[in-house]
Amino acid sequence: MPWRAREKRRLSSATGSAALRADAAESMLCAYLSIIALLGLVGHAFFGIDWADPVAAMAITPFIVWEAWGALRGKQCLCP
Repeated sequence: MPWRAREKRRLSSATGSAALRADAAESMLCAYLSIIALLGLVGHAFFGIDWADPVAAMAITPFIVWEAWGALRGKQCLCP
């Protein structure tokens, strides 16, 4: 996903496509969320850290709130 997001960002700059730029930001956000969730599951499954899963869920929450806030305000893309 990070490689795909980078390529989408590069292509969006070349074509001037705002939709592709937004899709690149979504792809990168998806990668961040997946990595955080995976780290929580690995911490719980392999190391027996009971609180790893809830901490991962709390780490994901700011990303969700950030995107939801932008959507409620009517912004199409919160990407830089």
